[in-house]
Amino acid sequence: MSKVSYYTAEGLKKLRNELSHLKDVERPKASQAIADARDKGDLSENAEYDAAKEAQGLLEMKISKLEDTLANARLIDESQLDTSKVLVLSKVKIKNQTNGAEMIYTLVAESEADLAAGKISVNSPIGKGLLGKSVGDVAEIQVPNGVVKFDILEISRS
Repeated sequence: MSKVSYYTAEGLKKLRNELSHLKDVERPKASQAIADARDKGDLSENAEYDAAKEAQGLLEMKISKLEDTLANARLIDESQLDTSKVLVLSKVKIKNQTNGAEMIYTLVAESEADLAAGKISVNSPIGKGLLGKSVGDVAEIQVPNGVVKFDILEISRS
């Protein structure tokens, strides 16, 4: 049973492009590699043929998994998001009570997380700790070296 995943329009487009690339570019390459290996003779002792067949199997598995993900993907309607609480796609400005550092994160689906771009997964410890909080709340988040307290300073839509 697959679980439903929520995506931004950008994240959904990225998934569709990746699937299209796998089907339109990688699949024909895999078929060609098998055909080339088959032309080299006896299949029972042909390592190239075995490797090409295995690579094709892995590619088909990846395509199948991506199709399944897309089938269970739901687009998030950003215009309907409430900015009074931290939700998926909320842009949150937080302040670390210990060192005073301020950070801005956007909470996104796990597959769209990119720390360098300031996008953290709602399933990450910080993401889970921020969900449902309002401006002025303190989020106590369990991290490997203890509990870190963050003040929620601002909530906006990304």
